[in-house]
This record gives sequence, C-alpha cells and structure tokens, in this order.
Amino acid sequence: MTKYRLPREPCQFRYTHSSGPGGQHVNKVATAVELRINLASLPLNGAAKSRLREQQRGKINKQDELIIHADRHRSQLKNKEDAINRAETFIGEASKQPVKRIATKPTKSSKQRRLKGKKRRGETKSQRRKPEV
Repeated sequence: MTKYRLPREPCQFRYTHSSGPGGQHVNKVATAVELRINLASLPLNGAAKSRLREQQRGKINKQDELIIHADRHRSQLKNKEDAINRAETFIGEASKQPVKRIATKPTKSSKQRRLKGKKRRGETKSQRRKPEV
C-alpha cells in the first residue's frame, strides 16, 4: 500500500509548551505541536471524507478541522513529524475502500455439528434435574 502524502497547504501548525518530563527545558521551549487540517481543502472524495469524519470524530471540531496534538518527543521537529505522520495515517486509513462482506449460507455439516452440540448440552442439563419420584 502506498502511503498518503499530506499536502502542506491545508496544514496549520501551532506550537505550545509541552507537559511531562524535561525539567526546566519544558517551561522555556514550545515543543508541543498542534496540527490543524481543514478537511474541506483536502483532495479526497466525499466517501473518504465521511469515513475520516466517522473514524476521527473526537479529533474534528465544528469548523471541520482535524486537530492532532503531538507532544511525545522533547524536540519540536520530531513532534511536527509525528503529527504529520499520524495525520497521514488517519487519512490513508479513511481513503481505503472497505471490503464488502459476501453473505454465505452455513454448510450442511456445520448445521449438523450445531444441532449435535445443542443435543449434547440439553442431555447434560437434563441430568442435573432432580429425579422424578
């Protein structure tokens, strides 16, 4: 599968102070990255956009922007790359056409196995009853 390449036009980056380990460095440097992507400007068809909206509904705001917050790394550049990679993964997954399920009928032997199992369970349960006087 070829990976989806995110165009840079719809991307907006915002840098903020990151939380977590790093000591005084955390308080001085804005390493966390917030990536905002306007879904209307993405070159995707309608079905792929609706799948993306469904799959990532917790990350999409009312302005129809996909928001990804990355602060795993201590480097701003690595966090930016991480945010882009995650966005490309999300969009790539939504671009895949879901495989349609083909309904099949159970085979004759599978029906027989099922009925044998039901019969065996019924006999086991009937032996648990109190004997009739």
